[in-house]
Amino acid sequence: MHTALLAPRPLDALELPADLDGRDGVNRAHGRMQISALNDLDAIRAWLARVADSKATFETYRKESERLLLWAIVQLGKPLSSLTHEDLLAYQRFLADPQPAARWVAGGGRKHARDDARWRPFYGPLSATSQRQAMVILNTLFSWLVSAGYLAGNPLSLSRQRARRAAPRITRYLERELWDEVKAYVDSLPRETAREREHHGRTRWLLTLLYLGGLRISEVGGNTMGDFFARRDGAGVERWWLDVLGKGERRRLVPATAEMMTELVRYRRSRGLAELPAPHDTTPLVLPIGKSVKPLTRTALHTIVKGIFAGAAQRLREMDGAADSAQTQARAQRLEAASAHWLRHSAGSHMADGDVDLRLVRDNLGHASLSTTSLYLHSDDDVRHRETDEKHRIGW
Repeated sequence: MHTALLAPRPLDALELPADLDGRDGVNRAHGRMQISALNDLDAIRAWLARVADSKATFETYRKESERLLLWAIVQLGKPLSSLTHEDLLAYQRFLADPQPAARWVAGGGRKHARDDARWRPFYGPLSATSQRQAMVILNTLFSWLVSAGYLAGNPLSLSRQRARRAAPRITRYLERELWDEVKAYVDSLPRETAREREHHGRTRWLLTLLYLGGLRISEVGGNTMGDFFARRDGAGVERWWLDVLGKGERRRLVPATAEMMTELVRYRRSRGLAELPAPHDTTPLVLPIGKSVKPLTRTALHTIVKGIFAGAAQRLREMDGAADSAQTQARAQRLEAASAHWLRHSAGSHMADGDVDLRLVRDNLGHASLSTTSLYLHSDDDVRHRETDEKHRIGW
């Protein structure tokens, strides 16, 4: 039994004994290979090298392949290249509740550095959505290894392929009333000391980017002040834009509205910067508190936004002694469930419900098609309900 020989360790620090490294895996192909990998670790690294230029994709793919490889060798005592269809079904069940937790789950659900002895592959059970995403990524891994001539077959290709049903509408967004609560909380933040003022200014600017720009959290962390630029339209009016490098390495131009530019100037002034950025300004869009000019990580940005929503929820509960109100509790819980991506959905929803042309919303958010953008239409549902209620009656 190999489970006693190995404990979960990060992929980049992993060393496997010969009987677990996959060189003799029962699913190994015996024809000509298109990659030079001698074992499973080499094969995974070759697969990951394809996406090394996209930090977010690389980290997601590494996480899922790392988890499976570690589970195979530690839990089953077999190499990845010997996994069967039944093994993969067992692995999906494992994702819903990684046990034993002491071996697989970081204490308190905390994230630790990959070189920290407390590092673990999981931070808790995976939701059904996260389980599906993991299996989709692993299916991509196995398919690629088959195409590369490393594996004889893809054990996940035998799985029942369920067509995903698109949600009829985006639901993870903040209604305008809740969005107003978030803004009110930000306005209520203390500004007595220089650090408090810096914290308030950064919070206000981050929410501006996420809401007015409809940016993803990775786009906030991955772009710079130098990506703002001005050009004159056909009428000679100067308009500012933000050139965003986004998902899938695609670029899009986000309108930097007058409000956004006012907030940009305000934020830059508060940090002792010139009012407007130069074309090659490498200053991150959002800065750490203090003198550092290093870009914030996605995790740090997520933590800031979650803290804002938690603070807004607490403020909501404390106002007017309404903490016992079921409605107030429900609204506060919705705020606590929100994440940075909810602000992107809120931006799309509020634009669509405000009669902004869907084609323009699509381009602002960088959607590939109008079918995605149409999911942000919420007021149309209300109109449809009212019209049906008033005009389609049985009249008993």
